[in-house]
Amino acid sequence: VQLQASGGGLAQAGDSLRLSCAASRRTSSNNGMGWFRQAPGKEREFVAGINWSGGMTNYADSVKGRFTISRDKADHRVYLQMNSLKPEDTAVYYCASFLRAYSSTNTADVRYWGRGTLVTVSS
Repeated sequence: VQLQASGGGLAQAGDSLRLSCAASRRTSSNNGMGWFRQAPGKEREFVAGINWSGGMTNYADSVKGRFTISRDKADHRVYLQMNSLKPEDTAVYYCASFLRAYSSTNTADVRYWGRGTLVTVSS
């Protein structure tokens, strides 16, 4: 397994959750990493991305100011801190390793996908 996400679960609106993605060295060392999500009946969408060094991040407008992506290069992990959760954040969240050193909002630029972790937010 090259990418393994964890940390999903049940939350109430306003709560916080932290997702973690454990990556092998081959999938993460020099690559941008990110998180996508897919809600029932919807297409997979970009949530947050971080470049190879951790010095550049980008976010979907819907999560900006509430979610924070970070990475620990030494430990080959990527995190998504999710605060002020809303019911519309309910989805399966996927960790992704990009083809290049920088992140992208496009699923076509993802080289490896992790198994999803379900986040359910109740009102």
